Amino acid sequence: MGQDLNKISRVYNSLSNEYTEASSGEHEKKPKDREILDRFSREVGSAKPVWDFGCGSGHTAAYVKNLGVEISGLDLSELIIEQAKIKYPYLHFQQGNILELEFDNNSIAAVLSFYAIVHFTEDQVAEAFREIYRVIKPGGLFLFTYHIGGETIHLDEFLGKNINIDFMFFRNEFITLCLKKCGFGSIDLIEREPYPDIEYQSRRAYVFAKKPAD
Repeated sequence: MGQDLNKISRVYNSLSNEYTEASSGEHEKKPKDREILDRFSREVGSAKPVWDFGCGSGHTAAYVKNLGVEISGLDLSELIIEQAKIKYPYLHFQQGNILELEFDNNSIAAVLSFYAIVHFTEDQVAEAFREIYRVIKPGGLFLFTYHIGGETIHLDEFLGKNINIDFMFFRNEFITLCLKKCGFGSIDLIEREPYPDIEYQSRRAYVFAKKPAD
């Protein structure tokens, strides 16, 4: 049984202002993020369309856009999307559900997804990967991130607001197996230690995966 997506959406709707403020300029503090996003942008080049799934308030999509990639953003939270549209009016954002993507098969050149799976159970992660594999074009690139581990952390408070939500950590072996079962190849998993005094102190993973070309 997965986490209730309606509950996740309500939580982020309630945090839309605080989350937008907290995430602004986040990548400036994290050199590994910038290195990874720079690589993603180089590999994508002029290919399009490119989407940021679970884009939040749009700061990651805006960073990639500034590197020359034509990118749009999709998020579950309606109010987070409204914040993104206000903060980055030159980008396209829309509400949507990663588990039920409203895109045609083989229609997206590349997908970026920073920490978008943190509220999913393992079954939901597998479902999300299947959906993303379905919509990516042959030869297309998928970059995503997650917290490494086996635990689930429950939060009753976040950014000064009372909430009720779980954050999931995932083992690298599980993630790699899920990707392979979907059909992804060329999997490159990169780990890093957390940045002190900047973020939650968990190990992080960046994963590049490709859908095989026809």
